[in-house]
Amino acid sequence: MCGVAGTYLIPDGDRLTDLMTDAVAHRGPDAAGRWSHRVGAGTVELGHRRLSIVDLSPTGAQPMAADGLVLTYNGELYNAAELRAELVAAGVRFRGTSDTEVLLQAWRRWGTDCLPRLRGMFAFGVFDTATGELFLARDQLGIKPLFVVRRGGGLAFASELKALADAFGGDLHVDETALVASLLYYWVPDSRCAYKEAEKLPPGSWLRVRPDGDVARGTYWSLREVAERAAHEPAPTAAELHEIVADSTRRHLIADVPVATFLSGGLDSSYLTALAARERPGISAYTIGFRAEDAKFEAMPDDLRYARQVAQRYGVRLHEIEIAPDVLEMLPMITRALDEPIGDPAAINTYLICSAAREAGVKVMVSGMGADELFAGYRKHLANRLAVRYQRVPRAVRRPVHAAVDRLPVASATRGYRSVRFAKRFLSFAELGEEAAFRRSYTMYDRGELLDLVSPDLAGAVDDVLTEHADVYTDNELTDHVNRMCLADARLFLPGLNLGYTDRSSMAASTEVRVPFVDVDVVTAAFRARGVQKIVGRSGKTVLKQAATSILPAEIVHRPKGLFSAPLRAWMSRDLAPLVREVVEDGVLVRSGFLRRDAAARLVAEDAAGREDRSKHLWHIVTLEYWYRNATSAGGDLRTAVSGGAR
Repeated sequence: MCGVAGTYLIPDGDRLTDLMTDAVAHRGPDAAGRWSHRVGAGTVELGHRRLSIVDLSPTGAQPMAADGLVLTYNGELYNAAELRAELVAAGVRFRGTSDTEVLLQAWRRWGTDCLPRLRGMFAFGVFDTATGELFLARDQLGIKPLFVVRRGGGLAFASELKALADAFGGDLHVDETALVASLLYYWVPDSRCAYKEAEKLPPGSWLRVRPDGDVARGTYWSLREVAERAAHEPAPTAAELHEIVADSTRRHLIADVPVATFLSGGLDSSYLTALAARERPGISAYTIGFRAEDAKFEAMPDDLRYARQVAQRYGVRLHEIEIAPDVLEMLPMITRALDEPIGDPAAINTYLICSAAREAGVKVMVSGMGADELFAGYRKHLANRLAVRYQRVPRAVRRPVHAAVDRLPVASATRGYRSVRFAKRFLSFAELGEEAAFRRSYTMYDRGELLDLVSPDLAGAVDDVLTEHADVYTDNELTDHVNRMCLADARLFLPGLNLGYTDRSSMAASTEVRVPFVDVDVVTAAFRARGVQKIVGRSGKTVLKQAATSILPAEIVHRPKGLFSAPLRAWMSRDLAPLVREVVEDGVLVRSGFLRRDAAARLVAEDAAGREDRSKHLWHIVTLEYWYRNATSAGGDLRTAVSGGAR
């Protein structure tokens, strides 16, 4: 895993590329590389920071140049061995054993046709000295990021948005609609970017720019089309699914450096850890625990017990990390690391685990991320199915239920009431239509709440964001409610939040995280599975649980769902309470008019009184404030177009 950066036909491109390459140094502390070439009246500049994982020798160094092609690449190819064998049979001679060289030669032989043949995670730029063309490409599922800024007939690109902000500071402007989207979701969807002049190259796509300024784009892999085709294929048996997951896990363990796993004790991480231990006996795993008082206040499940059980059963060396950070001290660092406003405190967990692993000499971690999205493992999936049934209950019965639940508190001074929070959440969307219910089941606000929170000038932005969600959700021909939800998650939630924070927070610790469930073969199998295989009764991920029973004990397979989260209510009511008040009363977002002071203060009051759980809302407002402060002080006019003052 590495960091890439480059410019194409941009004045002062050499200096800007150096700035961007330095900005992503944490992604690749093992080596640095630069390459420059004149193109007409300008230049192409490619930079690279290397985290050596496969072929640690200089033959894997980048940018890699060979016979007129130059590649700067961030990623791992898990089918590199098969591609190498095919290329060798065609007469290609290799200097080393890196997957970088395999990718370079595959591009030479097949061009963009090589992209759908790649099985892995990647984002790269490849320059052809013969034609003067620069191509950029990103993996099928958006595991690895690639940010782009267009300039005249040229462009700049980098693995992280902060690199572009460091290079172009005063010329970038905050996109207020993206910030509205971040309030709704608590992250910026992959279709938007926090700066107006920047964009994220979409998953499964490529971009080509020529010396004459001509730009072309293409899509080589479509998740929607894959899901629609898979719906007409035979459903996988549990045994078949197990073999597909096992094959993906085996491939994700390929490395010339130590590999370890995340182990929460839940189904997904336990399944992958058991498979990994079969391939690599004695493998290490890392798990987290929380301060006793925080876990009690949050009513968190005892995940450590299950993690220890899995580790003992499979001979895994378990490292337990207590999550008791100085949250106030970490906020500026983690906010910058995440690139965009992302309000999920799990990013802190990931950073601390990866930091501990890195200190122990581990460069690669394997995560169970993606299984919940693909196999309907979140509570929201089951809740939306239950909502369909709930709507059949007579309104005369539903009305007093709403009234009774509305009066219940979500917390006292000493503990939170998780079941009440779930009930309130469920009733907030249980009577809505399918798309709106799904959106409301996992986002932060309904339309009215969001309109009340932000400047009146942003009403159009609110409607644009809500319309975009509806467009993505309905943009398919699937007839299966469960798989429609899974497809929306795989297109929105997975790349926008989980893969995004995992990439940035792990790479901030110079650690690569691999995700075997987010694999093209596993994804195809997931959408071959019918909704009735995924949710059975009140249990999600049923088909995956059936597959896992071939290697895991029933106690782990069928345990209550754990949470890779943080004791957020405890943090907000204790560690961060003064900061929350400061941000709401006199923060930059309030003073600029972006947020309305009275609405934000109402969130604080409701949370403090225990009437509603607003901890996630307030955490995101705080992280958004920190991101915005950094953006508006990074140089130049990095301000939103919001007019007016605080209300």
